[in-house]
Amino acid sequence: MKSESNARARGATFRVLRRMLRRALILALLAAAIGFALYRTKFAPIPVTAHQVARGDIAAEVMGTGTLEAHFKASISPEIQGRLVDVLVDQNDKIASGQLLARLDDSELRQQVEVAQATLAAARATAERVRADEARAAAILKQAQLEDERVAALVSGKAASLSDRDKSIEKLRVAEADLTQTQAAIVEADRRQITDEKQLAYQQELLANASILSPFDGLVVRRNRDPGDVVVPGSSILDVIATQEIWVSAWVDETAMAQLVVNQPARVVFRSEPAKPYPGIVARLGRQTDRETREFLVDVLARELPRNWTIGQRAEVYIETARKTDALVLPSKYVVWRNGKSGALVNEGGRAVWRAVVLGLRGGEEVEVASGLEAGEEVVAPLAADERSPMDGRRIHIQ
Repeated sequence: MKSESNARARGATFRVLRRMLRRALILALLAAAIGFALYRTKFAPIPVTAHQVARGDIAAEVMGTGTLEAHFKASISPEIQGRLVDVLVDQNDKIASGQLLARLDDSELRQQVEVAQATLAAARATAERVRADEARAAAILKQAQLEDERVAALVSGKAASLSDRDKSIEKLRVAEADLTQTQAAIVEADRRQITDEKQLAYQQELLANASILSPFDGLVVRRNRDPGDVVVPGSSILDVIATQEIWVSAWVDETAMAQLVVNQPARVVFRSEPAKPYPGIVARLGRQTDRETREFLVDVLARELPRNWTIGQRAEVYIETARKTDALVLPSKYVVWRNGKSGALVNEGGRAVWRAVVLGLRGGEEVEVASGLEAGEEVVAPLAADERSPMDGRRIHIQ
């Protein structure tokens, strides 16, 4: 019995010791975890990237997004209804001002011109005939006047009777009426000739409209019709643009309005080539703001275009509003804000020390440091984008 009691006592003691050992192990692990976390947050070097502050040029820019457009563009459509017999250009073809682009069926129009020409020729012949009649009527009138004068002299000398004088006067009045009638016929013939000339000009204009010409030098960007189609005024055959002025019509926030003027330099970044900027210049500022987005249009003339481009493609424009040379420049990612104040983490003896800085001109990805840093100093930023632990005073490891 005694041995059994001793065994139970030893078992109870062993269980107590085991529980105490487990608790001690848990406490030790917890202390190790706390110590490791404390080391990581307070003492372990933080991997960072570093940048040496230097002097250089910096430009402030205003950004806008828009589409590539042509200043001069036209939808080529006929002025008369007709059937297309030929379209002489295609998409991507260069065109010159006055170049023949398409032709309508003009067989009936040519016949109308020939009819108008014949009618005009007849009117001109009639005008010539009535003018000849006028000359004849004038000669007859002159003869009647001379005869009337002779008869009047004879009547005065009692050598002719009054009835002879009445006959001479009658002939004179008839001659005068014939001349008046002939002159009226001339007026009528002239008016008819003018009408026929205008009719011919109208028919010739219709015939000319069957030939569709380019309004300017440029490029065909779209072909909408083919030979055999019946077209009417307003129906587009071709879409053409002038290539002398192609710009990006970009929407810019109205808060930047005061900074923009015509002829400011700009760079254009097409989404088809995001790594290559193209030079541009502000050509025109809009005078109407969108009431929903609070943006207005700025047209930036592209001085150079990609090898492949399309009207309507998207692009970003960056308009230079100010520039400084020999400024202390810092990448924007190294600016650290604390309680609403701008600063930077400076590498001082292997530790990151926050220092307040005053910022000046702000560029796209850079800012000017007006004060707080000197050229040659090294600033750091955490390597991990989600690093949130306080870095002020921490040891750092530059990678």
